[in-house]
Amino acid sequence: MTPVLSSTSRAAGKRVAVVGGGIIGLGIAWEAIQRGHQVTVFDPAPASGATYAAAGMLAPVSELHYQEEHLLALTVESARRYPALMSRLEAGGRTTGYQRTQTIAVGADAADRQVLADLKQAQVRQGLTVEDMTTRQARAEEPMLGPGLSAAFRIPGDRQVDPRLLSRVLIDDVRAGGMLEAQSVESLAYDDGNRTRVAGVVLVDGTHVEADETVIANGLQSPEIKDLPATLSLPVRPVYGDVLRLRVPRHLQPLLTATVRGVIRGRSVYLVPRQDGSVVVGATQREGGTTGVSAGGVYELLRDAQTIVPAVAELEFEEATCRARPGTPDNAPLLGRPRGVEGLICATGFFRHGVLLMPVTASICNDLIDGGPADPAYRAFLPDRFQGETA
Repeated sequence: MTPVLSSTSRAAGKRVAVVGGGIIGLGIAWEAIQRGHQVTVFDPAPASGATYAAAGMLAPVSELHYQEEHLLALTVESARRYPALMSRLEAGGRTTGYQRTQTIAVGADAADRQVLADLKQAQVRQGLTVEDMTTRQARAEEPMLGPGLSAAFRIPGDRQVDPRLLSRVLIDDVRAGGMLEAQSVESLAYDDGNRTRVAGVVLVDGTHVEADETVIANGLQSPEIKDLPATLSLPVRPVYGDVLRLRVPRHLQPLLTATVRGVIRGRSVYLVPRQDGSVVVGATQREGGTTGVSAGGVYELLRDAQTIVPAVAELEFEEATCRARPGTPDNAPLLGRPRGVEGLICATGFFRHGVLLMPVTASICNDLIDGGPADPAYRAFLPDRFQGETA
């Protein structure tokens, strides 16, 4: 027997199988449900991977990196969509941790100041808003900043969300309007042997699940799905990062009101204040070595965070987390419908940007589900652009 997707008896809408329940898969599923589709998300541990560790900075300006300028239009557009999406998700008193929190970028020495000044020039050339500050002005706004900083810049348009809270809201809505199955997908299924038409998925227990559209959104596990089309390569690699969560004692609250990004003797660090009185500190980045929390990484994060905010030494150590983010050869997502294949959409390989890119990704994928044409503005992210390559 081949089950149909979802027990929902809607007259309209397509049957949609979403493989992966991280922030990207959940966002796609949520949007598909809003559009009237019958949706099932397959994930044995939703929102427990990169989503669980993410700091949730919605920061297309301060996230602009050299040689990643091709991502800017996508990140800016996604950030623009966040306020309206949060208004819908937070209806009824729910919370996603969404805050209009600006960013202050600081440097420790003359070399760091030059790095930030050069980055500002690159940001301004792209039409982005970055404002000069004196370190005195920065400390007037954020009194806990240390006295030894050499430079400060304000990025007023940045925001933040708490990915753990956001994913809980999305999970609740997916369960209410669709299905969330705690099973893994083994392989794709095809329409009567036609390798150009995906017709659903096969679960690890051998169950066949029919679907009109299948969305691959399971990050690092996406290349492990069997029977991918021969024309499709999904070269994602694990990029590990350590993230800390510290509790601010009552007498030090608020420790910060802005997100603070620092370049400390050439090393990057950020501090993100949460509404619950905690601070997220991150993030190291490594492409080899241990898959667990790195003792050296924890040491570096605490040392550099304390350089920026000396009172970090007085905070309570609450949690250290390490997760792997799915990187691609050009650090851009694999997004869209593979050429020459029907019934299949890819949304994987989001690296550092999964939370930020969730709204625009959900829209792009659901426009395809609804039968619309691929937007030529996103051709640079087609999932089969690395055909024949490996990460």
